[in-house]
This record gives sequence, C-alpha cells and structure tokens, in this order.
Amino acid sequence: MPYEKINNEKLHQMKAFIEGKIYQSLSSLKVEAWVTKEPTTFKERKTGTHLTLSAGDKWGELWDCAWFHFSGKVPSQARGEKLVLLIDVNGELCLVDRNGSPMQGLTNVNSEFELSLGKPGKRVVEIAEKASGTEEIDLWADAGCNDLFGHFRSGTLKIADIAICKEEIRQLYYDVEVLLELAEQLEEDSARRARIYQALYDISLLLVDWTDENVRKARELLAIPLQKQNGDVDLTISAVGHAHIDLAWLWPIRETIRKGARTFSTVLRNMEKYPDYIFGASQPQLYQWMKEYYPALYEQIKQRIAEGRWEVQGGMWVEPDSNIPSGESLIRQILYGKRFYLEEFGKEVRTLWVPDIFGYSASLPQLLKQSEIDYVMTQKLSWSEYNDHPHHTFYWQGIDGSKVLTHLPPEDTYNGPAAPRSIKKIEREYYDKNISEHSLMLFGIGDGGGGPGEEHLERLKRERNLLGLSPVVQEPSINFFRKLESSSSKYKTWSGELYLEKHQGTLTSQARNKKYNRKIEKALRELEFVASLTMMKGIKQYPSEELDSIWKEVMLYQFHDILPGSSISRVYDESLERYQKINEKVERLIEEHYQALYQHLHLSGITFFNSLPWARREWVEVHGKWREITIPPMGYLEIKDQPSQALTGHTELKVEKTRMENELLVVSFNRDGTIRSIFDKENNRETIAKHRPANQLAIYHDHGDAWDFPSDYKSVPKMKPILEDIHCEINGPIAVMTHFYTFGNSTIQQSVKMKLGSRQVDFQTKVDWKESNKMLRTSFPLQVRSDRVHCEIQFGYINRSTHQNTQWDFAKDEICAHQWIDISEPDYGVALLNDCKYGHRAEEDELDLNLLRSPDSPDPNADRADHEFVYSFYPHKGEFVSGEVYKKGYELNIPVRKVEKTDAATVKKDSSASFIQLQGGSVMIETIKKAELDNEMIIRLYEISGNHTTAKLDLSFVVEKIVETNLLENPKQSISLDSPISFTPFEIKTLKMKVKSSS
Repeated sequence: MPYEKINNEKLHQMKAFIEGKIYQSLSSLKVEAWVTKEPTTFKERKTGTHLTLSAGDKWGELWDCAWFHFSGKVPSQARGEKLVLLIDVNGELCLVDRNGSPMQGLTNVNSEFELSLGKPGKRVVEIAEKASGTEEIDLWADAGCNDLFGHFRSGTLKIADIAICKEEIRQLYYDVEVLLELAEQLEEDSARRARIYQALYDISLLLVDWTDENVRKARELLAIPLQKQNGDVDLTISAVGHAHIDLAWLWPIRETIRKGARTFSTVLRNMEKYPDYIFGASQPQLYQWMKEYYPALYEQIKQRIAEGRWEVQGGMWVEPDSNIPSGESLIRQILYGKRFYLEEFGKEVRTLWVPDIFGYSASLPQLLKQSEIDYVMTQKLSWSEYNDHPHHTFYWQGIDGSKVLTHLPPEDTYNGPAAPRSIKKIEREYYDKNISEHSLMLFGIGDGGGGPGEEHLERLKRERNLLGLSPVVQEPSINFFRKLESSSSKYKTWSGELYLEKHQGTLTSQARNKKYNRKIEKALRELEFVASLTMMKGIKQYPSEELDSIWKEVMLYQFHDILPGSSISRVYDESLERYQKINEKVERLIEEHYQALYQHLHLSGITFFNSLPWARREWVEVHGKWREITIPPMGYLEIKDQPSQALTGHTELKVEKTRMENELLVVSFNRDGTIRSIFDKENNRETIAKHRPANQLAIYHDHGDAWDFPSDYKSVPKMKPILEDIHCEINGPIAVMTHFYTFGNSTIQQSVKMKLGSRQVDFQTKVDWKESNKMLRTSFPLQVRSDRVHCEIQFGYINRSTHQNTQWDFAKDEICAHQWIDISEPDYGVALLNDCKYGHRAEEDELDLNLLRSPDSPDPNADRADHEFVYSFYPHKGEFVSGEVYKKGYELNIPVRKVEKTDAATVKKDSSASFIQLQGGSVMIETIKKAELDNEMIIRLYEISGNHTTAKLDLSFVVEKIVETNLLENPKQSISLDSPISFTPFEIKTLKMKVKSSS
C-alpha cells in the first residue's frame, strides 16, 4: 500500500494500544498511611493519623504529609516475569530503603505540567527482572499531598498494584514512538518518511494477532529503520539530563528539600539502568540540604560526581534573581557556590547556569570573568514578548567590556522531552547553525523537580545517530561549551543587559521582602566593615561563622522565585519572619563591634561612625539639641555635647500648607497634595514641567499576577487618593509637611522633608495597603530633556532610552534601577533616589517609580500590609557624574552609626579620625571584609562613572603585604599603596592585605 494512504491516526491508536499492554496488574497492595501536617523523620513515621487505604480513598489535604507502608505477597503467576509495582498516591512520593534513605521518587500522573513536553508521571517501581513468585513486598515511602507544581489534586490513592512488565512490549512501544514522531517531523515527500510509515503500517498488520512471536517480529521489522545512521553531519546535539528545581515557588521551601530527595534518588536508579545517562544539577544550596537531611543519598551522589556521570552545574549558591540583589550579593553567590563545589566534590565549575531568571544584569560578565566563570547557559530570553533575541550562541559583553560565551538552548526549554520533535526544533530554530556545529539540549521534568524518566532515556538510546535527525550525544555541558568555544572567532557580541521583555512586575511584587533584602545587604556591609576594624586592631574576633550562616540564608531568599515576589503566601510568611530575625541579629552584631571599637579608642563622648569613603555632613540631634556635623571618610567623630549654632528663627527654613523652602530650594504644592514646582534657587532653575503635577500618587487597575501587570495599564484612567489632612512643622533643621491620604480601605501618610543646606527632598511614606489588584505609583514630570536615562545597577550604571522609537525601546517599559535613576542635560539634572524600590519607568521627560502592587496570584495576600519606604528628589548642577548622585544614593541607604556610654563624660572638644581614606578618582569602596581563607583583609573598590581614572588609598594601619586578587580572592599581582591604583571604566578591584596587628 502506498505510504500516502496510511492512516496516521490509526498508527497513533496502535501506539496507545501497545502502551496499554506493557503492564499487567496481578493484585493490589495493602496500603497504610500515617498522616501529619508537616514532614516527620523515618523514625517518627508512625506518629501521624493512621489510615488503611484502597484505591479511590482520600488520604490528605494540600501540603499534608504522610508515611505510606505498602505490603503484599507476589502471586505465583508472576514467576519468571519482570516484576514491578504500580503506585500513584496522587501526590509526590519517595520510596526509602530499610534505613529511611531515599531510594526512588514517584510523581502523580495527572500533575499540572505542559504535556507538550511529555508526561511528568512516574509510577513504576522495579522489583525483580525475573520474579520467583514468592516475594514479599514491604516498602515505606514519604509522601507529600501536592503535585510537582504544588496544586491540590484531591489527595486520593489512585493505584497501588503488584504487576508484571512485558519488557519486549515496552521496548516495542519506544521503537514505535520514536519512529512515528520522527516520520511526522520529516518532509512530506522524503523517502525516509515513506519507509518509516511503511514499516509502522506493516507491524500494525502483524499486531492484529497479538502474540509474543509477533511482538518479536515487529521489533525486528522496526530495527531496520532504527539502525539507519547519518553520514557526515553539520550539527551535533549535546544532551544532558536536567531537573530544574525551584527552591520555592508554588510550594514552601520545606517541600523543596523533599523534592530534591525524590528527584535525585530517581536519577541514581536510572543511572543503574542506562549506562549512557549523564545528569546535571545546579545550586549548592540543594546539595547542602541533601547532605544535611539525606546523608546516605548524598554519598551516592558524590560517587556519581566522581565518576563523571553527574555534573555539578552553575557557579552560584542558588539560581538567584540578577536584577535586585546587590553586586556584593552576586559576588557572594559565586564565592559560596564555587567554594562548596570545590570543597565537597573537588570540582571547579566554569559555567553560570541560570535557565529561568527574569533578566540579566549588565554587571554580570565582569563578575563571572573575575570569578573564573567562562560560560553562561540560560533560555528565559525566549519568553520575551516583542523581540526575538538574535542569537543562540554569542558573546555577552558587560558594562566594563568583559565578555562571556553564552548559549541559549534553541529548543527554548529546560524541560525537553528528548523526542524527535526536540531535535528537529533545534535544527530548524538554531539561529547560529551557520557558524556553529554544536547545540545543547536539556531533557527532563523540571521546575517542580522529577528529572528525566525512562521515556527520555529510551528515546535517546534510539536517537544517538538516527538517520533523519542530527546525532545526539549525552555528555556534561562543560564538554559542550569547550567544543562550542572552538568556533569562538565567528560569534557575534551582545553588549549590555539581557533584558527580559516579560515579568516586569517582579521588580515590585512582595515589597517587604525587597525592603528587607536591601536593608540587610547594607547592614551586612556595615557589619563587615566594623568587624574588620575590630579584627585588625585585635579587639574582637571576626564573626565568620555567624556571617556565613546569615549570608547563606540571605542568598537563599534571593532565589528567582522568592525575592522577585512570585511564590505562594507561605513562602513570604516564613521568609519575612526569618528576615526580621536576621536583621535583628546583624544589628546586634554591628552594635557589639562598634561598642568594642569605641572602648578600644578610649572614646567617652557621643560618637558617630561613617562607613562610606567620603566625609558626610549630617544634622544630628543630641539630647534635644541639633547640630550639623562632618564625619570623616570611613572614620568617626566624637562631639562635645553642645549645639554648634542656634536654630530658632531660621529665616531660610519655612513650611506652610502649600509651600516649603530652605536656602536652596522652594517646593510649591497644589491643593490635592501634588507638587506644582520645585525651584532651584541656587541655579535659578525650575525642575518640574509646567502644568503637570509631580509626586502624583496614582493608583492603577492591575489585574495581572506577581510576574506581570497589564502592559496597557496607563491607558485606563488612573485613580488618585483623597487628601484628608495636612500637618506642617519645623523640627530643628528639618521642615516637614505631612499629607494624610485615603483610598478605598487604605491609608497613606507621607511626610515631605527638607533640611537646611540640603538639595534633597525626602518623601517618607507609610502605607496601610488593603487594596486588591491595584498598583501604586508616583511620577515626576521634569523640565529636563534627554533621550537617555541613567540607571544604577550593580557596580555601575547603564543608559536606557527615554523614547520608544523602536520595538526594543518600547519593550523596556518598566526598568530596573537600584539606589538611583537620573535624567541629565550636560549642565543640570534630576535624580530620583530610593531606599528599597526597583521598578521604574522613564518616558520622555518623566521619571516614574512603582511603589506597590497587590496581585492575587500566586499569593492572594500579596502586599496587603503595612509598608514604610523613602524616595527622594535630588536636583543637581552638572550631569549625574559631576553631580555625585551615587553618593546621595548610598547616604540614603546607609545611615551613620551612633555610639555613646550611658554615663558619657563631657567632651571638651570634638575629635575625629579616618581609618581609611580614598584620594582622587570616581571610585567607591564597596566592601571591607575578612578574607575567606585567612585573617587578612579584603578591600573591594569599583569605578563608578564609566571613566579611566586613578585613586590612592591612605590607611591608618600598617600593611605588611598587599596583592590584587580576583573575586575568588586568588592572587593576580602584587601592588604598592605608595602609587595610585589605575581603574578602567566600571572596573572592580579586590585588594588583599596582610595588616600588622595593633593589639
């Protein structure tokens, strides 16, 4: 019969018929369960509510846990057959051995997963290749009443049977599946397609009479097309098994630990059956949990890593968001991640493995190159809404000029089914196949874990070199990258950020977590600074253990579904509680170390410490008296208990209900609380656009989710809070106008503050937010014109367009900035500062800040809470570099620290000193800390303006030896502090010095 007339639907019916013949249930297992609300140990497995279950019986609610016991006697008719169990508890299950160590993971078949990528269910437990027919089944398993994605699936036992597996039929099924899909992927008029269809049609006729002999003959017929191989090839695909595991998302962190055990135990069992199987997993945090909770499983993993069949991937502690964490946080992610792999497995990881993060900071290439990471693997850019990234293989260049070789798997997924359609998609859609002979394919069930199943590995067995498909080799991804690098001279370069045109809401969602993250990052900087001083002076031991523990937990919460705000309620209930405790601990340690330093310096009066590398002018109130002080760079000021000047009757400082003023600025208000004008008296310059109110608190409808808000939110009329009251006061050198607003069930209290001698207007804001599906923003239309906006990112800044000339510009409607964002003309500009916000919009002459969002999914309680935050308006002479905007951003986020004795003595005169001074150049000292492996000191600096410059360090202590290192603190070259240090634009330099103890 001509192949054109072969009915494809009938061939699929044949495939389904064969699948149904693979397993034959013989009898049901006896099933008992002990149900608890939270996980219990193997020793405590019988402490829950006891149930005896049959198929169809309910055993739990969402997030319930249970220890299941499966028992039974194998029927005699199983003798000589391959013996299996078929188990599906409509949840996730981990079989354990007699000692309670994970042995194999099982997943409910009807899990919520993109079925186009394959079936996620794992329900088969192999017992014996040839049963005796007398076996006793006695198995324990740890269960979670949730599927891979956390959703509730009725919590009922579906099946628990003793069965036999017809291995020859199972193999026939995969023969048919691979060939049928291959034929469907080939050109309609190809000879290869015709021959495959004919072979499949022939066996369909043979299998009308279903016998073991006909099954054997069917496999022999299909062996002919399966054995046909390629000749010379233009593309080879490297395949590595993968199980992307979100450390929290639609499930709590505690469930991730068990997901890891289920996934990794399944990997180990499949490695025993498939000798070609290569698997990889990232995130040292996940391995650390296995080491802590499942030590026997962890030892098996270590053995496979040593063999080279299990690849440790990704040089960061977790797969973090890269937009929101600070630069130092990203360094610690790499430092802790690479150190864990080296110490635990002896592996030096060279790849950043971030398949699923929501955008890629332009600072990352330098951080990677300085951390001995040469390659990047991700695929999330394929999710962009408006523009396709033009390359799958390219060099990514950061703001400093560093480049890393980057590959986006052309299948556009990290959950590949390893099927013919996967390979053909790579062939069709690999943008750089004209210059590269290599591409990467990740296969397995991910996000919620699970990893590759037998179906992936059976397909790959048949696809190694199958005519009609590019050859596939299972190998570690590092082997792929090294081969990819062989054609490096041909690859294009992408410069700047890799912006994801999606998930822009994650710059704002779950605002309290973002505030805590910023606050703790800055507090850790302060703690490491003062602890380094007390260590150098021999006063107090550096709190290494405490800092390691704190950093690891902070890095965990920077995971790309926690810090961006895209997890369920429980994740935030738990992390907010932990954040509070972490913050309290860090603040206590800071206080202890400053007190120790204070006593060591024999100070007796009120003393203010400044950890920033420039002198700070601050108004401070001491015992009810105000004075303006100047604290030296990275030093202290001990003051006498007297005001420096009388503040009563200061004519420059005024406030009334429609106007506030100091000697530099005049702020005029409209009746609704918005700002009509901010006039710069010193520069004779109006900063606010005419007839357009500034600081207009606007509420928009936001029927999005945690990831995305509607792109056309501005097209719907915005709502405004109602101004209920205004309160004005002058408190020493500070003029304060407080506005009280209501909107719906929510209240907003905003204190607008101006200080004597300051060009900065602060908006100290308290919000009791009770709205659902709403977004709160503020905006400042400016009398400043520029087609570029300058946005602070980690270790520098980037420029973005303020116009929407192209689709690429249009897509960047919401943009990320850290402590400041600025629009400048050559001689004048305006910056918007903040203490915990990241989502901004800059369109034409307007700066807009996203303050709060309250979507319903996946957390219906998102941000319905009390919030406190500050943003500031800062006009400046000159553009943003000469205006030193970066200093204002740091000062808003890093307070000076006050120390005094309760019985402080009277100080006759002020005294001050600097521990460290920085001379010249636009350079910032970001970090001072103890070295990782010894008691030497690390100073990390970076160039902030994008210029070539030099800077000189002056230290108040004796340095015996100093070397420049990379970010891993590996030495690069010796240097001398007698000479200025040269910096290229945005260059990070790390100095390691041996300090002579002053104890």
